[in-house]
Amino acid sequence: MDLSLSTRTVGDRTVVEVGGEIDVYTAPKLREQLVELVNDGNYHLIVNMEAVDFLDSTGLGVLVGGLKRVRAHEGSLRLVCNQERILKIFRITGLTKVFPIHTSVDEAVSATD
Repeated sequence: MDLSLSTRTVGDRTVVEVGGEIDVYTAPKLREQLVELVNDGNYHLIVNMEAVDFLDSTGLGVLVGGLKRVRAHEGSLRLVCNQERILKIFRITGLTKVFPIHTSVDEAVSATD
């Protein structure tokens, strides 16, 4: 399966809609998107993973790298995920302590840092 990416702006946040699989083959595409957004001055990102079917360690690394990039600009990176199998990966790796994880884009947009 491939990776689909699209972006939209909601208030002062940039929402990255991600679908499909984030793995060793598709993660570079997501990395490029996050780097491009930060380079363009978008420092408050929401990665919507509601349509993600699979996430591996390479994908986790891309998300952590994205978080480091936005934090260098006093920004934030929030995740939207409501699939138990994906949430379990964040719990097992301890990344629930690193990323704010929300159940909807609206919730992520209205959350305060």
